[in-house]
Amino acid sequence: MKFLNKLERKYGRHAISGLMRYIVIINLAGAAIGILAPNFYYQYLVLDVGLIMKGQIWRLFTYIFAPGITRYDLMNPLNILWFALGTYLYYWIGNSLENAWGAFRFNLYYISGYILNIIASVLIYIAFGISFPIGLDFINQSLFLAFAALYPNIQLLLFFVIPIKVKWLGIFYGCILAYEVFSNLVAGNFIYAFAIVVAMLNFLLFFFGTRNYQRVSPSQMKRRATYKREVNKAAGGITRHKCAICGRTELDDENLEFRFCSKCDGNYEYCMEHLFTHQHVHKH
Repeated sequence: MKFLNKLERKYGRHAISGLMRYIVIINLAGAAIGILAPNFYYQYLVLDVGLIMKGQIWRLFTYIFAPGITRYDLMNPLNILWFALGTYLYYWIGNSLENAWGAFRFNLYYISGYILNIIASVLIYIAFGISFPIGLDFINQSLFLAFAALYPNIQLLLFFVIPIKVKWLGIFYGCILAYEVFSNLVAGNFIYAFAIVVAMLNFLLFFFGTRNYQRVSPSQMKRRATYKREVNKAAGGITRHKCAICGRTELDDENLEFRFCSKCDGNYEYCMEHLFTHQHVHKH
């Protein structure tokens, strides 16, 4: 936690706000590639360590353009619907995580998942001599698990009908992942089991690193939004609050709340994310 705080103080200003907007654009670009040239991604862009070792370095970056939908999927309108719903769901989940963690920590979470995918592929290649392409599936799965941990009481409509709290979906999905690891180990499919474990390290590291974060309920989200609207009306578009750590103001996010720290020497104001995690300022 202290290490993350130091990183954020030093590099937080370089964080990309609204990262999920760019991720969605990448997903749409991947879908366009899948529709226009279904085999192009797997021939030239996929994460293939064997080909990377031969000089095709661009694959370290282009593998994120994984086609979530292809030309063949267009034959079934239901596939288009699932792709659209999945894209929107992960956009919403990503923005919710950024609201809870801040732009810097969410950037770090997503980028570390991206790097862990590469590490898993490299280690598999070294250990087994096989190029095991990994796309965005594990990154998206780790986003969902983090969302379930931070927003356990949010309700989703299962099959668009049954209301269920996201924490139960997270637990259920975690059990599925554990079963997949166990069953693949028993079957001797060590490669896939290893890939799951390494990819999920992203979630485990951040879950235990942020376990002291306050869990967010739907009523809290509503109160924050109402508070933000009232602040904006009173301020007339002029910022009245600014976090001394991340520099965000009430105009950056309607869910942000700000408080002064009574233990700091001077008038230092912090967003709720950093109010309890910052290092106190003492003049002497």
